Amino acid sequence: MVAKINIGSSMFGALSYNQTKVDQGTAKVLGDNRMMQSADGTYTIGRCMESFEPYLAANNKTEKPVMHISLNPHPDDKLNDEQLSELAKEYLEKLGYGDQPYMIYKHEDIDRHHIHIVTVRVDENGKKIDDAFQHRKSKDITRELEQKYQLRSAERQQQKDLFWMKKVDPKQGDIKKQVSNTIKTLSSTYHFQSLNEYRALLSLYNLSVEELKGEQNGKPFHGLVYCVTNDKGEKIGNPFKSSLFGKQVGAAALNNHIEQSKKHIKEKDLKSRTRTIIDREMKACKNQKDFENRLAKENIEVVFRKNDTGRIYGVTFIDHQQKTVLNGSNFGKSYSANAFEQLFNGTKDQLATAAENTSVEIQPTTTSEQLLESTLDLFSLETQGEDVQENAFTNRLKRRRKKRR
Repeated sequence: MVAKINIGSSMFGALSYNQTKVDQGTAKVLGDNRMMQSADGTYTIGRCMESFEPYLAANNKTEKPVMHISLNPHPDDKLNDEQLSELAKEYLEKLGYGDQPYMIYKHEDIDRHHIHIVTVRVDENGKKIDDAFQHRKSKDITRELEQKYQLRSAERQQQKDLFWMKKVDPKQGDIKKQVSNTIKTLSSTYHFQSLNEYRALLSLYNLSVEELKGEQNGKPFHGLVYCVTNDKGEKIGNPFKSSLFGKQVGAAALNNHIEQSKKHIKEKDLKSRTRTIIDREMKACKNQKDFENRLAKENIEVVFRKNDTGRIYGVTFIDHQQKTVLNGSNFGKSYSANAFEQLFNGTKDQLATAAENTSVEIQPTTTSEQLLESTLDLFSLETQGEDVQENAFTNRLKRRRKKRR
């Protein structure tokens, strides 16, 4: 079982994301704790927010008090709703959130049914729940639950599934579902620092993405469309608006993911492993095909972009082990498109120069794209634009804090 923990500041966004799926019939409520229901026994965003409001109103120090967790059992573990609910409750209890208000949802919009949990990171007095070493603790808990309930290890399966994901194939039918499953998995799992890097990742699975910017009714808009391609990268069929698949694969959420990826790659130093392997195989390879085969053995795929004459003008590396997508220029000039054009298509003298240059340590260059800043979180903060109910709720909290002071 794989657990993904996301934190944010918008409770309305987290609840709205799940409630929308409930309304669409692709999700259901499995359980709750300390939550109010409507008179007819159903859950509404308004009633849920009322349940969380005392905790959020008491908070005065925690910057991101909202927590949105997804629990993903192995696809072959066929658990009924009651078992999934108990699994979620036990996970929360062991993580230290058993007494917190929370909502448990089961998502059924993809073949791999999974759980989403929305809760708060502060108690009724506004004190933050202890989250020291939380991700390590979460991993220990999922392993413990796997052993207790004799579940398969979804973590190892996830690594395998991601590397061997199938390309979108129109002949298999239900293209929309194929596209949805692929882009949701890739956009939430891999770290990329620009739309071009995301596009390179999608190209491995016969997909592409394009930006739409303009003005409609006097208001600016910014959106994305996804396209199916053939093995040559040529678009086939009609494009799909990102809104058809949910806001988590839309422009705002994607830009936020890009910004978070930049920080993650830098903080975890995720370039080092990939660069070391690229450097080694550039010196040892005989030709481009040999280079690609050598990288594949290390779970790294490379996407070369070429013009009509066959000249390389772009190169991107996808490290499936570290879930990173990195343009060659991010490693420095010695790993840029020109360097590989020299290496594979240059003269003997140029080949020698290119091989020597790979040993030079050069600081990575920054990307030229200026990305939109967003405070949305990929999972828990997926509302776009202003929302009257959310703004009113936020203003009430601010007024209450001022009164306490």
